[in-house]
Amino acid sequence: MKWFPRWAALALVLLLLVGLALLLHQRPSLVQVDLVTRGAIAQSVLVSGRINAAARLELGSEVSATVQEVLAREGDRVRAGAVLVRLSDAEAQAALQQAQALLAEARARASQQVTLNAPLAEQTLRQAQAQAQAVEREHLRVRELVAQGFFSQQRQDDSQRALETARSALAQAQLQVQAQQRNGVESQLARARVQQAEAALALAQARLARLLIKSPMDALVLARHVEPGGMAQPGRALLSLAALGGLRIDVAVDEQHLGLLSLGMPARALADAFPNQPFEATLSHLSPAVDPQRGTLELRLALDPAPAFVRPDMTVSVELLGPSRTQALLLPALALRAADTSSPWVLRVRDGRAERVPVQLGLRGIGMIEVLSGLAEGDWVIAQTEATVPGERVRPRAPAAPAHGLQLPGLVVR
Repeated sequence: MKWFPRWAALALVLLLLVGLALLLHQRPSLVQVDLVTRGAIAQSVLVSGRINAAARLELGSEVSATVQEVLAREGDRVRAGAVLVRLSDAEAQAALQQAQALLAEARARASQQVTLNAPLAEQTLRQAQAQAQAVEREHLRVRELVAQGFFSQQRQDDSQRALETARSALAQAQLQVQAQQRNGVESQLARARVQQAEAALALAQARLARLLIKSPMDALVLARHVEPGGMAQPGRALLSLAALGGLRIDVAVDEQHLGLLSLGMPARALADAFPNQPFEATLSHLSPAVDPQRGTLELRLALDPAPAFVRPDMTVSVELLGPSRTQALLLPALALRAADTSSPWVLRVRDGRAERVPVQLGLRGIGMIEVLSGLAEGDWVIAQTEATVPGERVRPRAPAAPAHGLQLPGLVVR
């Protein structure tokens, strides 16, 4: 038997290796696939938020004074106008009594002006008129007698002076009557003194009222910052209050979800402390600007009505319920490639090969995405985790069981 040359043996081995490589190349790759189906999808946004009151305030004092009594504790529900803190008011009470006495005096003087001074002035005027008439008649008689030579000129001069004096008294009495009339000077002064006294009394009452710290609204007492004997000072909080009946939810949403949000949008909330008692909310406010540091948008959701167990500052999970469809074409999210670009695509299995197909997307959810065009119900698509290239021969592997009930921040499918 004649042996093959060494080069022939090497060539034979090389041919065998090439044939094996061609055989392996033609053998299809086993790939994980998912099925395109039809079903219901709803797009929503899941965020964490916090219960807040429609109005919160720090109740303080306008004046510096010693705290005499604190009538509210943390957790108390108080009515609008209820006295919550009493401050020391001895000096203010004395000022109030003084103002009341001054007002009583001013009113008494005004009454005296009407009941006594005005009638007295009228009486004085009548007397002055009678006196002036008598003196004038006497003066005429004296002047005639002087002309006839019975009286001296001195007597006529004395009569003239008496007449001038009577006329002056009459003019003064007339002025006094005018002053005592309703629009006269004395009446106006009397009314002005009453008004000044009333203003002084109102000021004293206002100063006294500032020593009674009242609730401006129906509220819940959140914190008590002072005790009897302490010092109240302007700018220092005595009590922290939250308005009752106007609770809301404050949340911050990533700006990428802005297109899904609209006023009046329904939402479902769940408090961490009461996981089995969900409650409804409504989107009532969208911040006009995006936070440039965090890239978030501030939202407010109204609670109407708020559950009895809800408290200010309580942490809640909120699902903002967006648009939904019942017979949407659904693509598993793990099959989508270039998802964050303007040209997403998938690898579809067709005739045993991987085919690149551009797709147009609709609603997005965790795990599933709506396909508007590019695919059909029943198509098999290759998971993006597979290192498959377009045109490659493939053989589908059974898809893994989908996960249900996944709840993550962001988009969710129900």
